[in-house]
Amino acid sequence: MTSLTLPAALDMRGKRALVTGAASGIGKATALVLAQLGADLLLTDRAPLDATAAEVRALGVQCDVSEGDLTDDSFLAGLFAGPRLHAMAHCAAILESRDWRNDRAWRERFHRVMDINVRVPLEIAMRAIDHMAAHGGGHIALVGSVAGKTGGTSLNTPPDYSASKGAVHALVKWTSRQGVTQGVMVNAVAPGPVETPMTRGSNLGPNLPLRRMGRADELAWPIAFLCTPAASYLSGAVIDVNGGAFVG
Repeated sequence: MTSLTLPAALDMRGKRALVTGAASGIGKATALVLAQLGADLLLTDRAPLDATAAEVRALGVQCDVSEGDLTDDSFLAGLFAGPRLHAMAHCAAILESRDWRNDRAWRERFHRVMDINVRVPLEIAMRAIDHMAAHGGGHIALVGSVAGKTGGTSLNTPPDYSASKGAVHALVKWTSRQGVTQGVMVNAVAPGPVETPMTRGSNLGPNLPLRRMGRADELAWPIAFLCTPAASYLSGAVIDVNGGAFVG
């Protein structure tokens, strides 16, 4: 059997990538795909990362972990204090499942969602741009949502989450202009409903065009692509990956 080699544009060997939210879901799947492409990884999450790190290392790449809170500015700064990062996939986010109309802590909840889903992507993207620009360039992939494009109306997504992901789409465009002239390409994917711990308990599959929710790996491959040299001419794009749930 002939042994296939990766095309140079997809080969991440010798490159290092940061993946946030890597303990589970889309973040974990993205880490595993980037490892399959040969990237050495820096993984971060508030949750334990031992399981993800073990699977990544089993693929033969180096893997460092940094468990902590991305809303902590000192922790965030520390992620970029080490060796060069060639790429970043920022997958960390939150979705509150409680009905917002009956949530007595609605105001606190709104600020928490905006802090994690909007402020953190802006902060981490700008820090990544500065770091990568100083090392000759790189690639950044953020994660939006179909809810950010529809306002949450198609799937009755909570307004705080929908607004936060619409803001992420705006930030992709803004940060792409900050990075592109310095050789840093910023893009995003906009997932539809995906089977992850964050969406556990939802029953959206029968209402979708493919009659099922997406799998985390089906998002991980497009995200990983945005982290590779193959995405060298993409800047400011938000790519729909939703199984036809939204076409616009």
